Amino acid sequence: MLGMQMRDVVIEHIYCEQPRALRRFLCLALNRFNRSQINMYSSRKSCPVNKTMRNRALIVCVENFYPETGLCRRSGVKRDSQRLHRILSKLGFTVDIRMDIEAAEIHQAFKEASEQSVKECFVGIISSHGEEGVVFGSDGSAVRLAQIYSCFSGKAMEDKSKVFFVQACRGAGLDEGVEVETDSSLEQDDNVSELLSIPIDTAVMYATSPGYAAFMHPLGSVLIQTLCELLEKEGGPGLEITTLLTRLNHRVAYTFLSRGKRFGGKKQMPCFATRCTREVFPFVGRRAEDSSFSFTATKLIQEPTRSRKASIS
Repeated sequence: MLGMQMRDVVIEHIYCEQPRALRRFLCLALNRFNRSQINMYSSRKSCPVNKTMRNRALIVCVENFYPETGLCRRSGVKRDSQRLHRILSKLGFTVDIRMDIEAAEIHQAFKEASEQSVKECFVGIISSHGEEGVVFGSDGSAVRLAQIYSCFSGKAMEDKSKVFFVQACRGAGLDEGVEVETDSSLEQDDNVSELLSIPIDTAVMYATSPGYAAFMHPLGSVLIQTLCELLEKEGGPGLEITTLLTRLNHRVAYTFLSRGKRFGGKKQMPCFATRCTREVFPFVGRRAEDSSFSFTATKLIQEPTRSRKASIS
């Protein structure tokens, strides 16, 4: 501010005392000097920005299992993957899809993803058969969710937002839709251990509550398809993460009802855990700048339109 005042005084003196040609020369010189000082100040204050870095999403889906595992095929997985890829790509994410990989490969895929930083947010989606605290690879072996979450406590993901969606059973129970209070400590120690493994600034959405089964339909899982509907809705991508997950909870809990002779009339109640230390808007204002999205898959995602019977995830 003082520099600008001194400059005005000097210019006033020039106009009053110097010939016209000299006045013009000195004014140009002072203006150039002033601009160079401003540029030097701006360069000191600005921080380098990696404009090429983008948010990333890793989608791990297991549809087919080795015959000896005794685990049935999960029809509808490809529809979930297809829709997620389309929506997340439009929201500016680089999307990597891994289909039908073994348990060790699931852990390795997330470990590698955790070692590469992102612009602001990482989204992980896991869809497979599961039990409380674990999901199964195509080889029938289990990988602990706590091991996956703990990978993201490293330096590369520090101060980045992480969001996980887990479409898998957490037990064999079927939800009758009755509200109850319980003192049960079912798998309490494992649940606490898993929650403590969730890194700071991370939210995890489960398709169902502990001890219960999650439903899978040939047209896609109720959790993933409802999430996609919310993200496609006007204003959906702009929701803060806890608001988005609460709306997802409500819609699944109050609109879904299974059909069929065996599982007809059953409900599904998702739940989420968060260790976010700030408000997180993972999907807002990040439209893709071009159509050259990164897409990796072990095979093409094609889903026939014929209908099939519903199954449990």
